Amino acid sequence: MEEYYRSYCEDDFWLIRETVWAPSLQNIRESQFTLGNGYFATRGVLEEIPYDAMSGTYIAGIYDGIGSQVKELVNFPNPFNFRFTVNGEKIGLGAMRNVFHKRILNTKKALLVRHTLFENVRRERFDYQSIRFVSLNNKNLGVMQIIFTPLDKNCLLDVYTGIDTSVFNVGTVTEGRKKHFKVKEAGQFKNAGYLAVVTLEKKYVVIYWAGFYYEVDGKKIFASDNVFQFELKKNQTVKFTKIFFIKHFPYREDIHLYKERTFIRFSQAFHTDFNKLITKHIKKWEGVWKKVDIIIEGTANLQQNLRFNLYHLLISAPQDKGFSSVGARTLSGEGYRGHIFWDTELFVMPFYLYTFPQIAKNILLYRYRRLSKARELAKREGYQGAKFPWESADTGEEETPAWARDFDGSIIKIQTHLYEHHITADIAYAFYKYYLATGDEKFLKKYACEIIFETARFWTSRVFYNKITKRYEIRGIIGPDEFHINVNNNAYTNGLAQWNLSLAYTLFFYLKKRAPSTLFRLTKKLDLTEKEVKDWIKIAKKLKPNIDKKNKVIEQFDGYFKLKDIELKNTDENGIPLLPKPIKPKDLKYTKLIKQADVLMLLYLLRDRFSFSVVRANYDYYIKRTLHKSSLSAPIHAIMAVKCEDMHRAYNFFNVSLRTDISNLYGNTREGIHAASLGGTWQAVVFGFCGIEFKNGIISVTPKFPRTWQKVRLSLTYRGDKVEFNLTNEEARVKIVSKKKKKMKVVVFGKSYSILTNKKYKFLKKGLKKEEYYY
Repeated sequence: MEEYYRSYCEDDFWLIRETVWAPSLQNIRESQFTLGNGYFATRGVLEEIPYDAMSGTYIAGIYDGIGSQVKELVNFPNPFNFRFTVNGEKIGLGAMRNVFHKRILNTKKALLVRHTLFENVRRERFDYQSIRFVSLNNKNLGVMQIIFTPLDKNCLLDVYTGIDTSVFNVGTVTEGRKKHFKVKEAGQFKNAGYLAVVTLEKKYVVIYWAGFYYEVDGKKIFASDNVFQFELKKNQTVKFTKIFFIKHFPYREDIHLYKERTFIRFSQAFHTDFNKLITKHIKKWEGVWKKVDIIIEGTANLQQNLRFNLYHLLISAPQDKGFSSVGARTLSGEGYRGHIFWDTELFVMPFYLYTFPQIAKNILLYRYRRLSKARELAKREGYQGAKFPWESADTGEEETPAWARDFDGSIIKIQTHLYEHHITADIAYAFYKYYLATGDEKFLKKYACEIIFETARFWTSRVFYNKITKRYEIRGIIGPDEFHINVNNNAYTNGLAQWNLSLAYTLFFYLKKRAPSTLFRLTKKLDLTEKEVKDWIKIAKKLKPNIDKKNKVIEQFDGYFKLKDIELKNTDENGIPLLPKPIKPKDLKYTKLIKQADVLMLLYLLRDRFSFSVVRANYDYYIKRTLHKSSLSAPIHAIMAVKCEDMHRAYNFFNVSLRTDISNLYGNTREGIHAASLGGTWQAVVFGFCGIEFKNGIISVTPKFPRTWQKVRLSLTYRGDKVEFNLTNEEARVKIVSKKKKKMKVVVFGKSYSILTNKKYKFLKKGLKKEEYYY
């Protein structure tokens, strides 16, 4: 049998394969094989929609709250629906025996390819091949092609296609499944199917157009309906091509204008040759990968899995200047209802910041455009300034549900929105990081300073002054470690709040000196006085520290050192500690066992403020007490292990982060891909093993690779320049590509140099060996 799509599956280093059909893995594969372009995404559901499939088509930023406790990402009709029967028998996995089956996700070209050989009870075989993509060249377009051949007998083929409106949002702990849209109009027009659906709450209108044609014996026939029948002879091949268009609009009763506009755009694509559509799509992806690819000379699986992670970050990139952001499970599933957490700013955003800064800016604009809601939330809870919600959807309101399942399956009450306030400082941190990485003064003045001032105000109202100790405290809090609820003076929260207050003070006087007109505008808008600002630094200087001066270990929160110490003796196959059998999740609050990096997260984010001896002491202490029950934990531990030269653990943690979803390590990949582990994995490579840092215009690099890595090649964007790295454990080649000829400082293997842009430099651990010039 001819492999029609072989040319799209030739480079193993880019391919993720499914080689057998396993119903138990169906929903996992659907998440893994998601296709998207930042505007919309569709899960990798098989065309025939097998039993228990979880179809999912999501448009970034569109949520609905009708029928659920909180708003959730809307699951829209499935446009890749394509089913047919042969002589009355359904063609599909589960309906017929598959002699062989494979699907391949080509992450380089963002294509999903399939080849299945079906056999019925009479041993009549049918060859089925397909390819599909969500276009990067046209954000509203999706394309699928199916090639079908009866190998043993003539057959009567019944085709059922169109757009599947039977989809629903899955049920959660206390809710059943539900639909968040209703069909407004549907019909046929000029060889195309048309569908308009309206969301229930905000009344978004989503327009679909879909059409297909088929080719037999060189003849191209445009189908006039989405259900039809024809005969195929033995070994006669038919090729179906389906093209669909999807776009959302604000509500209006008369949607005729929407129909006209979208039909014109759909029609242009529909009458474009398939090869031209796929070629343009692939070319766009080639340009993207030139900017973000990381080439590691090591093992094939490592390279494949890393590109899988990067691919999912790329198809989740928000393109809409703040309308949407990246949810905890990207656009690949309904885990956490599509909500946005702190994961986005601290784990995901750095990837975009150093590859596509505009995407990072879009993520921050999502928060800025909901600043008024953050102010309302703070005021409603009795605080000043702005308090960002723990879980956010479209409006910026708090969207944390009341109940969820714990990692042992028990139902627990959720209290994160009541106590986990560090997200407010996390967002301020991300705004300032963007400014440092881009040097964008306009962004600082227009957006960042306002966010940082308002979050500082929140912390001044959140602190409590202890007259006995003469220190400020933050009481009743949850840190990143969510095993311990309603604690006092969580070190991470105190540390980030202190940083937030200090930075706000510094920026106020920076503006006073450098941009007085901006400061005047902000002080008027915020009713801000210099006296209030001076109070910020007073509070920051007196925020209670939790460090033990003798052993240099930072106490995670007040009373933590007095809790029961439990030795973690056993690990799973991935080297992750197992919870000792007598201990149940509800008992963890009485122990020193923690969920994820907490103190170490503080040391990572504010790494310039702590000595190596403090970092090492805390790493050694908390590594023995962390259960890593969150996908956020492993990548941070990988980075900190590198910093502490614990390379065996570093590589182990990295592999856990890398394989979080490709191996379903947390058992919930069916609900969507974990955004935090995607971004965290990238950070572990770049900031961990490559040892790359950017600070005050200086580029630092100190590679420390695992033994199986020979070389790493990558490029990053910093302050408008492209920085190319070619690294080994013994040498570093660096080139700064810039539009301007200038000198820049670099620190390589701990030694400082001044180099020119647009020239290649080679450094050895012993020093600069030679200079190579390229223009």
